[in-house]
Amino acid sequence: MNIQFKDLIKNAPLSPGIYKMYDGDGNLLYVGKAKNLSNRLHQYVDISKLETHKQIMRTLVRRVEWEITQTESDALILEQKLIKTLKPKYNIMLTDGKMYPMLALTKHEFPRLLKFRGKISQKKDVFGPYPSVHALNETIKTIQRVCKLRTCTDTFMNNRTRPCLLYQIGRCSAPCCIEQTEYDKNVQLARRILTGDSEPIIADLTQQMKELSDNQDYETAAIIRDKISALTQTINRGIRQKSPHTADLQWDKNVKGLEEWLNLKLNCVGVFDNSHLFGKQPVGAMIAFGHNGFIKSSYRHFKLKDSARAGNDIAMMEEFVTRAINDIPELDLIIVDGGKAQWNIATKVSNSRIPVLGVTKGVVRNGDEHFIMPDGSENYDLPKDSPLFLLLRAVRDEAHRFVITYHRTVRAKQLTASVLDEIDGIGPIRKKQLLQHYGSVRSIMDADLKSLMLVPGLGKEAAKKIYAHFH
Repeated sequence: MNIQFKDLIKNAPLSPGIYKMYDGDGNLLYVGKAKNLSNRLHQYVDISKLETHKQIMRTLVRRVEWEITQTESDALILEQKLIKTLKPKYNIMLTDGKMYPMLALTKHEFPRLLKFRGKISQKKDVFGPYPSVHALNETIKTIQRVCKLRTCTDTFMNNRTRPCLLYQIGRCSAPCCIEQTEYDKNVQLARRILTGDSEPIIADLTQQMKELSDNQDYETAAIIRDKISALTQTINRGIRQKSPHTADLQWDKNVKGLEEWLNLKLNCVGVFDNSHLFGKQPVGAMIAFGHNGFIKSSYRHFKLKDSARAGNDIAMMEEFVTRAINDIPELDLIIVDGGKAQWNIATKVSNSRIPVLGVTKGVVRNGDEHFIMPDGSENYDLPKDSPLFLLLRAVRDEAHRFVITYHRTVRAKQLTASVLDEIDGIGPIRKKQLLQHYGSVRSIMDADLKSLMLVPGLGKEAAKKIYAHFH
């Protein structure tokens, strides 16, 4: 029996995803999720190590199928959906009314932010599910910091006579006691964040922060900076559900189709994309895939070394592709996200040694893409619903996700730097001493020279620089 089951799972990929087990009559027995499908399925080989109900189930298995997802969190969400809709016999965790944790905004004059498990009602707007309680709690903290929505019950709110501790630490606007003018606006902001519409919010906040900094309103700029940082961290935790098309890919079959289309033998394909914000924090990334799916061990991040190239997508692509070719010589195909200019520079860099395929966005992204073939010709004929087209769109989107996530991380690190970093000679140690002594940047800005000189370990010259910077 062990050998038979091993045969069923011998081609399982080393990728995150869900697996489905069937009996000899084609009945679905069990749905599970895994960070690594191959490793997880091999845990079923030794029946003696399984729970009792799974030991019985395992003896009935005659067929195993799997679907690859982008992340383990995506696999978890897909697993829940399949269990709820297909109701496999041996799934006991999610068929008894239990659910993964979710987040909701109540229907109220001052909507409450809360977490819950259970049935969805018409009395609240629901977001999720979340892969863990920790992820949900972190998201709630982010919404509190950015939007200051209440989390208390209606009864608690109606009986307050003064604001609670959450108001004191800046995580609630205290609608229980304080007249509200921005609460509705902040509720709409929270909904946008929770549905994944954070990019334009971050762009707006970044512009606000710049204007405040230019006007020397550093304290308010720091508040905006912290909001941007909190939003960026939330996005990086993946609170939005990603496009599901990678879960439907039959990797080996589709990559063989790509080989036939291009007349190439492919073991490792690299897909490139760049990201920057008006030329700031320029970064690049490459994801890789092959017959068994995404090759995470070959993924690469790139920080731009030649600052003169910043903001120039073509020049940036030239540096990143050059570095990738030197680092991963086994690439059989390069795919670039962009038009003929990107294709030209990648072809030039590769010396025509590695073929290049260009995926152009067209006028409408995810609507009218076409391709620049390795010979330089343009192909508009690939059907938009064909497995090959969906494969190319999926790997292009994975590269975009990977580089955007990295760019947000880099940007967040820079945005969280204090305005004290702008002062020459004030390093991490002195910055820590100042903040410990005064408690906030505003207090440092308001301090006179004599007071600054009294900060332990700061020194007279450093105190003069700080005072001169703010006065």
